[in-house]
Amino acid sequence: MFAPRTTAWPLVALFTAGYLAPYLLPTVVGRLDSGLPLSPTQAGAVGSALLLSSASAGVLLASRVERVGARTLARIALVLAVVGYGGAALTHAVPAVVLGALVGGFGSGTATAVAATGVAALPDPHRATTLGLLGVSALAGAVYLTVPHLGPGHGLPLAAIALTALAVWPLTGRLPAATTTSRQGWDTSPVPHRRQGLTLAACMLCWSLAQNSLWGVSGRIGLTQAHLTEATVGAVFAVALGAGLLGVTGAGALGPRLGRALPIGAGTALIAACITLSASATDLPTFATGEIAWNTLYPIVLSYVIGLAASLDRRGRWAVLVGSASSLGTAAGPLTGSVLSAQAGFPVMGAVLAAGLLVIAVPMTAVALGRRPQKTVEVAEGVEVVEIPLDSAEATPAAPDRLTAAT
Repeated sequence: MFAPRTTAWPLVALFTAGYLAPYLLPTVVGRLDSGLPLSPTQAGAVGSALLLSSASAGVLLASRVERVGARTLARIALVLAVVGYGGAALTHAVPAVVLGALVGGFGSGTATAVAATGVAALPDPHRATTLGLLGVSALAGAVYLTVPHLGPGHGLPLAAIALTALAVWPLTGRLPAATTTSRQGWDTSPVPHRRQGLTLAACMLCWSLAQNSLWGVSGRIGLTQAHLTEATVGAVFAVALGAGLLGVTGAGALGPRLGRALPIGAGTALIAACITLSASATDLPTFATGEIAWNTLYPIVLSYVIGLAASLDRRGRWAVLVGSASSLGTAAGPLTGSVLSAQAGFPVMGAVLAAGLLVIAVPMTAVALGRRPQKTVEVAEGVEVVEIPLDSAEATPAAPDRLTAAT
């Protein structure tokens, strides 16, 4: 059972640990390409395998977090991340690196599933999401600034992910264990809003595919097409992630005042324009403008999409399933971007991705228009305060303890 007032920061930390690998994807793939006997396409395939493993964890665990216990699953996730990424960082044998990436990816996905389930139970899931995105953006920016100055090799970004998982471990003690209620079939009720949830999941798969097709090859665009050094590209990424921090901070302050439809629909259209600009960059100003604008918008839109998914089911099942669909798209991104750019060049790849984003912005906006941000009131039950949703679509009969733990 999740207790929103006591678990917000552990969930934010777990969110950060789970999302760090996708945020570091360009430097992970680039370092695999330069530090190991792998071609760019093969390095992209390893990155895709890592993220596919992460997505599979979310699919498998979408309805099992409370039954197993958030604390237990979070600790398993962090152990897998430390062992997987740490092992991959310490070896130069390609099969061992691939295996470590798969194990670490499953750990990242498990951590994300636990975090998403807990965040969906909070009174304000959008605020927790923005805090998590702030954390991962700041940490990833620091890695991009420091890694180029620490020497060559594929292990440094992988080691950063492993060390982050290790640092989050002490906070897992504040996460809930499995309860008797959860073991007796907490999540056996039907998943609500199936049509909207499935639409959003399908759109998020494509949305993340487009984002990470470019993100997975952004480093190569900067190095080969814009003719920049690794240190310059890393600095651009760090500034871009810093701009993302400002964007997420603004989104957190704004909250639901604009609803969800406008940030998701208009934000996705603007991201499409940024992808086109970044993919066609041949110099530093164009490359930096595209990357910075894109990274400013990406976490803003993502925070509203995660909040939208959480609103579809207070038990968190759609939040996890939509997140897993997003991870599937993310997983296919590096390989898709590598193949498209190899066959047609970076500018054509950008145009294709942008067109796809414009198409899927329509159904995503439609789902958002159908879901108003939920309002709640608090009612005292003896010594316990429970939350009752005022949205009739969400207010199903439930015992008081289930209302506080709704995921």
